[in-house]
Amino acid sequence: MNKQSEMVPVQASAEHGLAAVFGRLRNEIDQLFDDFSMPSQMRRLFPLPDGTNFSPLVELKDKQDHYELAIEVPGMEDKDIDVEFADGVLSISGEKREESEETSGGCLISERSYGSFQRRLGMPPDVDPEQIDAKFRQGVLKITIGKDKEAARRVRKIAVG
Repeated sequence: MNKQSEMVPVQASAEHGLAAVFGRLRNEIDQLFDDFSMPSQMRRLFPLPDGTNFSPLVELKDKQDHYELAIEVPGMEDKDIDVEFADGVLSISGEKREESEETSGGCLISERSYGSFQRRLGMPPDVDPEQIDAKFRQGVLKITIGKDKEAARRVRKIAVG
């Protein structure tokens, strides 16, 4: 019997196709980098396929009377970003959609890319929810988070007896 005649071509479905395989591989690589505390800049060496989530860089600085948070979200606009504070967690999310079309020499090139992100950051207990301000400029979201001056006074040492 001829082995070649026994082979049956397999068609990939959307959920088992190459995109799904590479998506799972990308998630595993991201997890590996996270596990070894690799900087997320390394992840940028691999292009994101359409529709995948990405995780923007975050920098949090503790100033004397406030915190400063900077998040890199290049290619986005302020209307694409949501910031929310609830139960001691600052949530930042956004969605990016980009389309371009070019005609050159009788050829049409049309590209689309999109992605979304969500970062949830547990905030220190001295954050004042009424003193949070967000500004977006040149692909960087800067959030100033005021400290509650009374938070330190509300800490109570409890004697064990």
